[in-house]
Amino acid sequence: MTAETQADWLPDLVCLQDYNGNWQRYFDEIYRLFCVDFVDGKPIFRGQRLGLKRYPEYNGKSATFWHMISEGSLEAEREPDLRRCERITWPRPHIENDSASTVKIWAEKRGSDKRIHIWHEQAEYLVVLNKRKDYLLPWTAYTVERTHEKIKLNKRWERNKLEEI
Repeated sequence: MTAETQADWLPDLVCLQDYNGNWQRYFDEIYRLFCVDFVDGKPIFRGQRLGLKRYPEYNGKSATFWHMISEGSLEAEREPDLRRCERITWPRPHIENDSASTVKIWAEKRGSDKRIHIWHEQAEYLVVLNKRKDYLLPWTAYTVERTHEKIKLNKRWERNKLEEI
């Protein structure tokens, strides 16, 4: 990603190499940063407070944290993804900069859930929130690098952008 495509409000990446490749120190730091953004401070999205999906916990860490740093279709087999880890400080700015011209926001039903998508195409990054009765849950956040996935997200935005969030 070039400097021209990164929004001014996005923090720098948090890289494993900055911790001399020490996974435990790095992991502790990304968890600390996650807590700063989502445990100690609670972001607000369009006037709605955000909670956390705590269970199932993995190694004493909330399900929300794991979904933001790992990937995999089976919950118990998710593996850390360095691209997600490096961007652990990106979900909150996306949530709080929902009026930025560089983000596309839409809602979609998924089963009985209503998912809010915050798609920052230039940064190749997607944040997903899950709407509850009177609050939102940060559901996941990840990079989107494949062209066909970007095309699909833009089509979903076109189809759903007028949906009430």
